[in-house]
Amino acid sequence: MADFVAAIDQGTTSTRLMVFDHAGAVVGRHQLEHEQILPRPGWVEHDPIEIWERTRTVITRGLASAGLGAGDLAAVGVTNQRETAVVWDRRSGRPYCNAIVWQDTRTDRIAAALEREGKGAVIRRKAGLPPATYFSAGKVRWILDNVDGVHGAAERGEAVFGTTDTWLLWNLTGGPDGGVHLTDVTNASRTMLMDLETLDWDDELLGFFGIPRTMLPQIRPSADPSLYGSTRPDGPFGGAVACAAILGDQQAATVGQVCFSPGEGKNTYGTGNFLLVLVNDPWVA
Repeated sequence: MADFVAAIDQGTTSTRLMVFDHAGAVVGRHQLEHEQILPRPGWVEHDPIEIWERTRTVITRGLASAGLGAGDLAAVGVTNQRETAVVWDRRSGRPYCNAIVWQDTRTDRIAAALEREGKGAVIRRKAGLPPATYFSAGKVRWILDNVDGVHGAAERGEAVFGTTDTWLLWNLTGGPDGGVHLTDVTNASRTMLMDLETLDWDDELLGFFGIPRTMLPQIRPSADPSLYGSTRPDGPFGGAVACAAILGDQQAATVGQVCFSPGEGKNTYGTGNFLLVLVNDPWVA
């Protein structure tokens, strides 16, 4: 009987699986770190293949620690480091380069140019974010400009982008053999490409960065087991488990701290220091 739920936490320095029972007690877990790649001052990268392999391992070992299998799980959710950009070939499943991490500052000239050209005000109004190295869009632009073959592959619909939630979901649900290419609104809101009013990718913002819409995952609500598909039966869960939710890590922590009323907030101390405050009623559309 499916009496448990699993959560994959793909963070900046490590990936873990935790399994919970109906009372919210942790019954199984496993965690592994991955390499922090620092090619130059200000550059921070991760190997997406290493992250996927670490994810596979923590799933199998976390389930084993609890003596559970896919049939015991009602669902799995993903929470993740936000903004970190992965670009890969949808046919082969191979990344074109290392992921550019949210901490990376190589896109400072891209951000400065947006302000200089007067586009910063539009980005603030539509996306709710200032042009900055923090967010994903500049990282994707840098990859298109600097990694051989990516620009042409993107124009042909072969190169696709995702934050690490999308990368893991795509691999968990099939990879090149039918994996779903989706993200949720919390992660999409950290790209500088999503309009906060429509909750969809905005053509004007895409034009600012020269990013083809075909590269982007579809945006879905953060929790809905009917939208994210199921894990592939031959994958690390050893069976089909409903993928029920995705949330960027800081928004997930806000939900975990039960911040559901306007004015409530949480502060997380981790790789960084993150303050999130709820400004309106989340239950009102």
